[in-house]
Amino acid sequence: MEAVFAVVVGLFFSAAIYLMLSRYSIRIMLGIAILGNAVNLLLFTTGRVTPDVPAIIQKGASTLDNAAANPLPQALILTAIVISFSFLAFLLVLTYRAYQDLKTDNTGEMQLAEPDERPLPPLGY
Repeated sequence: MEAVFAVVVGLFFSAAIYLMLSRYSIRIMLGIAILGNAVNLLLFTTGRVTPDVPAIIQKGASTLDNAAANPLPQALILTAIVISFSFLAFLLVLTYRAYQDLKTDNTGEMQLAEPDERPLPPLGY
C-alpha cells in the first residue's frame, strides 16, 4: 500500500513543479496547492498506513503497539491542512487583486516598474 502512495506522491510533486514553473499566476497557485497536498500525503505515508491496529494505548501498557499507525503525522496533517487552506485563500485574493490592477495573469507582463514605453538606455559614451 505504501508503494502506491509513494508513486502518487511522486506524481503530485512532479505535477506541482510543472505548474509552478508556469508564467500564469493561477497555475502557480494551483501548483502550490498540489504541492501542499503532496507533502500532506508524504507525511501520512511515513506514519505507516495500517487499518489493522488502532493508534490507542491498551490498558496496562505504557507505549503504543509497534504495529499501530503513528498518530503524530496525522496530527501534523490536520494542522497543515488548516495552514495550507488559509495560505491558498491569501494567494487567491492576492492573485485576484493583481489581476484587477494589472489586467493580466501573465507574470512576465506584471512589470509596473519597467513599462513597455520606456526609453532605450544610452548606446554609446
